[in-house]
Amino acid sequence: MATKLKKYSYSYGLKIIAFVIAITTFTSGLYLIFDTMIKTDGDLNLRVLFEDNYYQSNEFHYDVESIASDLSQLINHYKNEEYIKEGKTLNKDYLEERTQNLYYEFTSNSKEYNPNLSETENREKFREIYKTQIDNIKNDMIEDDLKEFNNIKERLNNKDGLIYFAKYGEEIFKNSNNITSDSFKNYPSYVFIENNYVSGYPEQFEENNSRGLYNLTHYIEDSSSKIYLGFTDSYLQPQIDEWQEDKKAIEAVANKVLILLVIFLVSFIYLIYSAGRKPEDDDIHLSFIDKIYTDINIILEFILIALWPLLGILPFNNMSMAIKLFIPVTALISTIGLLLLLSLIKHIKNKTIIKHSVIYIIGHKLFSFFKDVYNNGNVAVKVVLLVIGYPLFVVATFFMFPITIGLAAYLALRKVKEFNSIKEGVKKIKDGDLDHKINVSSNGEFNSLANDINSIADGLNSAVENEVKSERLKSELISNVSHDIRTPLTSIITYVDLLKIEEHDEKTNEYIDVLDKKSQKLKVLTDDLFEASKANSGNIPVNLEKINLVSLITQGIGELDDRVQESDLEFKLNTKGEDIYVLADGKLLWRAIENLFSNVFKYALNDSRVYIDILENKENVSLTIKNISAYELNISPDELMERFKRGDESRNSPGSGLGLSIAKSLIELQNGEFDIEIDGDLFKVTLKLNKSE
Repeated sequence: MATKLKKYSYSYGLKIIAFVIAITTFTSGLYLIFDTMIKTDGDLNLRVLFEDNYYQSNEFHYDVESIASDLSQLINHYKNEEYIKEGKTLNKDYLEERTQNLYYEFTSNSKEYNPNLSETENREKFREIYKTQIDNIKNDMIEDDLKEFNNIKERLNNKDGLIYFAKYGEEIFKNSNNITSDSFKNYPSYVFIENNYVSGYPEQFEENNSRGLYNLTHYIEDSSSKIYLGFTDSYLQPQIDEWQEDKKAIEAVANKVLILLVIFLVSFIYLIYSAGRKPEDDDIHLSFIDKIYTDINIILEFILIALWPLLGILPFNNMSMAIKLFIPVTALISTIGLLLLLSLIKHIKNKTIIKHSVIYIIGHKLFSFFKDVYNNGNVAVKVVLLVIGYPLFVVATFFMFPITIGLAAYLALRKVKEFNSIKEGVKKIKDGDLDHKINVSSNGEFNSLANDINSIADGLNSAVENEVKSERLKSELISNVSHDIRTPLTSIITYVDLLKIEEHDEKTNEYIDVLDKKSQKLKVLTDDLFEASKANSGNIPVNLEKINLVSLITQGIGELDDRVQESDLEFKLNTKGEDIYVLADGKLLWRAIENLFSNVFKYALNDSRVYIDILENKENVSLTIKNISAYELNISPDELMERFKRGDESRNSPGSGLGLSIAKSLIELQNGEFDIEIDGDLFKVTLKLNKSE
């Protein structure tokens, strides 16, 4: 019985029938979908399958929103023709853009432009010369607004069966004298938008309200605005009929596609089951198409998928031609694609999906080649010769066996001594003695290894020297440049202050304010650069003394009370005692802590808490400052410690990005440790200072 079942299930005829059915159902299903998209102008509205009636449809939603948008434009923006003619609806940004284009033309082509005059004087001359052009631009924009105003009114009045009433202040637009809410409730369907709420009828409208109609409230300005919409049968019935026809058509296509899909899946599963099988045995039999490498097979599958729209649809502007070619092109491509897919399935069954690939074959050959090269290297050859040759040599010189053993022991001890010399040299170099040289007297692999290690040490030594020199030159450059910038910058700030005393027009005052802000920002950056350079180079004198850390923090928070109140931050100080002493330089320590507090004021989330914890143990004292960042901290602590790096990647916040780097250098100058941790938006800084006895 089992043999007979196998004979029929693996028969060529049944496979061919299943293959033809799979191609036919697949092609037919795609054709039904494609044909429906053509008939609906590309709008394959599958949502209609899940809608019970027209009032739940997106079409009704779009109609209501379109009408509400038009009425909102009339009452909120255009108001009336007189309002438009007065130029109150003009887009000021667009007008300014077009005026600016004229000004560019004036500066480039006009002989009246005088580069020796100020910007304000040239602007005044430009407005006198180009007054007519500017007025024409305004008039054109007013004409466009009038056209749009009349188009909206005409569009609303052309909607047969639509009754509307819209009011904002004194502005009213309506097409009926019955404007009370009760009169609108007599229509088969109505929508009220008022008091930041949307209501309507019938009940299905309320169901759709939760899916987006509530957003219609943004079409009214305030509580004095309202929009009433009434839909009569003459308006609704054509829409309902069209929606019902679309639903029936989509349901018919969906049912056909579902049936074809089921048939396709049954035939496809059978083809997977029977692929490579024959009635005679249970082995996997490969055919000529299975000689194609599996990775090339997969590439061909993707090429076929890309070719399908290129060959069957896109080249033809005439849709009728595309429809005629759709079935043969799809059938051909799907036939080739299914054959290739079944070939992959046979390789999976045969467990050759990986081995029968170009990548595997090339990789395997390369691996074998490199393995042979590795196995036949110099050291390997020597070891093989030693293992094989020494016993043969002992056998050949058995009459002088003691001498042979002694010679072997001497050579072995010599090699061990060379190995130990290399081992000790590597340890010294690892510990920092880059000038140490490993000396191996004999020639061979150990001598070559020692020379290579010495070369590495020389390279490291040279690299360290270059890095130290580069760092020193960089610090000197920053210090010198910062110092040289200070003198002209001080002059700029002084003259800006003098300009602020004088009386100027409003535009000039704006320019002076910009100069003032930018020069002050440059001064802060220059000072931070100078301090960062000094701190990093270690040129700051350090006077370590006994400092009461709790008192320092408490006094510092008091001095910064104005900034604390301004930022709405709440500082929480947690400590087990009022007297915790550290060995530090009071001035440098407060400078570092002040930088951290400044970092908190710039980047902490407003109305949040800042926790300051002081813990004391037998060896040191740790100061921890924690706050919630106002910016997303998608950055590692190491990156944040880099110079000029900020937690605010947009760089809109104040600061130079040097505060943390300066604080870290200052703490390290006092033999302390500086550490940053980031957990989500939690920013945590920990300072560890030596405890003062």
